Amino acid sequence: MSVQVERAVSTRPVRIEQVVVDFDAERLRAPFLLRCGAILIDYVLLVSIPVISLLLTRFVEDEPSKIFNSKIVNAGWLIMVLLGLTNFVILPLFSGKSIGKFLTGLRIVKTDGNAPSFATLLIRHLIGYPLTILTLGTGFLFSVLNQKGRALHDFLAKTVVVYGRRQEKVIKN
Repeated sequence: MSVQVERAVSTRPVRIEQVVVDFDAERLRAPFLLRCGAILIDYVLLVSIPVISLLLTRFVEDEPSKIFNSKIVNAGWLIMVLLGLTNFVILPLFSGKSIGKFLTGLRIVKTDGNAPSFATLLIRHLIGYPLTILTLGTGFLFSVLNQKGRALHDFLAKTVVVYGRRQEKVIKN
């Protein structure tokens, strides 16, 4: 005589979820001058490419009228556009940082502390930045005047730029 014992085991997979804890945008907000430094690094990086291509063309071309129609200058503009898209959309999408933010230790996050989505970044960079620039830079001054350090483009996209790392808690369901 044999006895068989069966145990009821749940067959659904264990789901691991990461939750941001103790996120306080006021405490982690990026200093205004550090944000200015990050955007300055991004700007210098982007502008230097067409300038360098223009200078290279000036040394290679003999005729000054052909400088602006040369292949080197056109390649410089193309590289600048591609680097701009990479720096302001692709890198922040995967890391929350542009090159300037990476060098200064800043990160773009949503107001709840999670990483921004592609749509959020498009709103922030393609709508928010132009509006901030059209206000003659006063959109940047919002980050000085409010407690969470958010600029106009941050308000539009519901993001915040922080200086620090987030803490995560792993929950198994």
